[in-house]
Amino acid sequence: MNYREAMEYVEELRQYGTVMGLGTMRELCARLGDPQDDLKFVHIAGTNGKGSVLAYVSTVLQEAGYRVGRYISPAVKDYRERFQVDGRMISQLALCRILEQVREAAEAMAAEGLAHPTAFEVETAVAFLLFRDKHCDIVVLETGLGGAQDATNVVKNTLVAAFTSISRDHMDLLGDTLGEIASVKAGIIKNKCYVISARQQPEAMKALRQAAAAQRAKFFTADASRARNVRYGTEKQRFSYDKYKDVEIAMLGQFQTENAVVALEIIGALGRLGYPVTEEQLRRGMAQARWPGRFDVIGKKPLFIADGAHNEDASLKLAQSIRFYFPDRRIIYIMGMLWDKEYDKVIRNTCDLAEHIITVTPPVPERALHAYELAQAAKQYHGSVTAADSVQEAVELAYLLAGQDRECVIIAFGSLSYLGGLMYIVEHRDTIRRDLHGRSEEN
Repeated sequence: MNYREAMEYVEELRQYGTVMGLGTMRELCARLGDPQDDLKFVHIAGTNGKGSVLAYVSTVLQEAGYRVGRYISPAVKDYRERFQVDGRMISQLALCRILEQVREAAEAMAAEGLAHPTAFEVETAVAFLLFRDKHCDIVVLETGLGGAQDATNVVKNTLVAAFTSISRDHMDLLGDTLGEIASVKAGIIKNKCYVISARQQPEAMKALRQAAAAQRAKFFTADASRARNVRYGTEKQRFSYDKYKDVEIAMLGQFQTENAVVALEIIGALGRLGYPVTEEQLRRGMAQARWPGRFDVIGKKPLFIADGAHNEDASLKLAQSIRFYFPDRRIIYIMGMLWDKEYDKVIRNTCDLAEHIITVTPPVPERALHAYELAQAAKQYHGSVTAADSVQEAVELAYLLAGQDRECVIIAFGSLSYLGGLMYIVEHRDTIRRDLHGRSEEN
């Protein structure tokens, strides 16, 4: 299997959809020697903020000299981002080798009349094999969907189960109320592990505490309201929390203080479990942590921000950050959404802050909401909306609308599936425009 064949196989796996439950995943892992049983985990669930917390924790642990596996989903720029050791993506060669091994096991299962593993199940097995092969000291693991029946929940050796902000999302699969959703996510809590949770709505917090008590787990709240001397900025931010004074972070957004506080509590719990980190290592790791596509500054003059706000809770936080960081500045949106997300609520929560909205179609054929349909929905709330034929066109139109106004801010948000391509276009815009201009002259 070469890399092109590997990517074709991954695309073929999409036909198996999303299936909740652990039976198929357990069978697949068993055929691969249960690599997850040789690893220790920080397991993170929640609706928003999982990736940011993962970035803080894994970067701090790397600074402390531990070999750290990261498993994330979805990727933003490169498929291989899903599988990282010490912040480095899996090589193409290693991915092909491990994916071939997993494919043989998956196809053997199907040949015996068992369910074929889904794409996420195959990818999760690839991650476990990679991390075992690399002898990772600790793996920071992000759930894909929910918790109890998520493919990642075949793990047994959970040191810390962590919960970021929990809100209403994927209600067709996880439940109708916050309590039901939190109970599903709480399924990652293992016997006597540490549990760290951001402050939640009372209904969600009650469900998490009950699940922790049932597992005799030690429960701690990462309470961002205890953060002091918070100083915000569009390049770096600082805050103090308990014994930590003036912690610097480079990830932006008002909500990042909450994510950073969760990470600090996780690091504290790991220290009590035999994974010590010095204060200097912690400070370096927190300052160096990055996470693409989360209120991420990808261009300047005018300021260009990419953010993966694709549900109600994330859109409320995005709107809050826009009001805080950019009062009285012209705002231009680029928006791309999936049809199975709460796009109407996302529009309502954010539209009043934009001068103009440009819509795009994400590159996810089976789930993408077409730019025209999204534009029609946005026009119910906003008088200036344009549907772009491509992300490239959307970027050029946004720059055109911004004109010479250096105070204007362009914000691209929604599905992460299109943000990677958009970041590439913004980063290489001058080269792309020269190439296009050259071709037009030749024609």
